[in-house]
Amino acid sequence: MTSSGYSDPRIPIVDLSKAPGQRESWDAPRWKVYLWGAVELLLVTNPWQISSSLRVHTLRAFGARIGSNVVFRPRTRVRFPWKLTIGDNCWIGEGAWFHNQDHIRVGANVVVSQESFLTTGSHAHRRDMALLTRPIRIHDGVWLTARCVVLGGTEIGQSVLAKPMTIVQGRVPPNVVVEGPRCEPVGQRFELGDQDGRRS
Repeated sequence: MTSSGYSDPRIPIVDLSKAPGQRESWDAPRWKVYLWGAVELLLVTNPWQISSSLRVHTLRAFGARIGSNVVFRPRTRVRFPWKLTIGDNCWIGEGAWFHNQDHIRVGANVVVSQESFLTTGSHAHRRDMALLTRPIRIHDGVWLTARCVVLGGTEIGQSVLAKPMTIVQGRVPPNVVVEGPRCEPVGQRFELGDQDGRRS
């Protein structure tokens, strides 16, 4: 190790100029990807209060499968609409980002709150930084509160609640409340056996 402690000739460095290209995740012709980039900026990511229904119709026109009564707030981003499925009665908060280089499937009655980030991509960091993707599955009734991060390969069980800024990863069992960088369970969302199942 050098005297500065910040570099070491024994430690490899990946040459990013030789990293494999990212277009294998597109699953669409180049013209469609570029056209979507422009349309997304004008009609989906746009911070003005353009109607939610216009955002939903725009996403559907590019292949997203979106159910009824879905609300999409301003400043949302979707990398590839043709890899997005969202069930009925969902709320997508302002600034939510679906970085879906692989498929993201969201059930019904799900809330994805403000500034939450769902990403299906990573890189082969010990090899050549090639793109690696894994899908995300979110079951019915989940609430991702503000600024959560959901990583590729995650499956979130029914009616899970993730507290603000939780990093959600792996398989999360139904009806738990999770928090923190390790997605630790801290309780149950609903007390099972209640007649209405809605005690707070």
